[in-house]
Amino acid sequence: MTSCADPGGSVGAFLCQAGQVLRAAGIEAPRQEARMLLAHVLACREEDLLRDPRAPVATQAGADFTALLRRRVAREPMAHLVGHVGFWTLDLAVSPDTLIPRADSEAIVEAALDGFADGGRVLDLGTGTGALLLAVLAERPGAWGVGVDCVPAAARLAARNAAANGLASRAAFLAADWDSAIAGRFDLVLSNPPYIASAEIPALMPEVARYEPALALDGGADGLDAYRRAIGRLPALLAPGGRAVLELGAGQRAAVESIAAGAGLVAISARTDLGGIDRALVLALRG
Repeated sequence: MTSCADPGGSVGAFLCQAGQVLRAAGIEAPRQEARMLLAHVLACREEDLLRDPRAPVATQAGADFTALLRRRVAREPMAHLVGHVGFWTLDLAVSPDTLIPRADSEAIVEAALDGFADGGRVLDLGTGTGALLLAVLAERPGAWGVGVDCVPAAARLAARNAAANGLASRAAFLAADWDSAIAGRFDLVLSNPPYIASAEIPALMPEVARYEPALALDGGADGLDAYRRAIGRLPALLAPGGRAVLELGAGQRAAVESIAAGAGLVAISARTDLGGIDRALVLALRG
């Protein structure tokens, strides 16, 4: 990479050139992402880079950084490049086998914690990285839970995340058909199901459409297939007084409430994400 202002091979030169390359590729926060990538390669903090911009970057580190930069220009998600992402109070490993946890999904955690007594039993359908289940368990030290995912690699990743965050003793993960593999009743059921209509997936941002697993995105022709499956199971999974909290796609609240009503469930509340979109729907058994 050539220099922008600093001598070639320096931290500042790498950051300056990378910022330009990322901006040209349409990345929204090019300077921040350049710092994230270089800090990852150099195993340091971002503020360390700013402290000494003329520090030299070793040849191998520069090559590694350039390789990652090319992948980001191709719109591979940043989380895949650095291997982890922050969610709630947790640091979670990610992989192409799972959706990358997003801040919008923290609305599900907030809704789940509201009124959920410590010591309860939690089920997470389609657990992915384990983000929802582990976030709830981190806030309720007497609770325990089970996460189910149909992708074995996802279940293994979730188990590693539980161990890395000190929650392995209270979380178990199964690779199974998540809407029929579990018997028993739970005080809280969580799910972030696939809810994108099949025809809409190619138009999603490239980081999602190209790199995140189709199984975790594709909700069928109307985006509601997974809700029909999951909600149909809820009467057999919820303990008396139990609640389910489902993530919603934009504009799906009324349709999901209708599906729930047909299964003998009632929507008792909803919570919006930071963008004001109805994101978390809380359901309970009717009567």
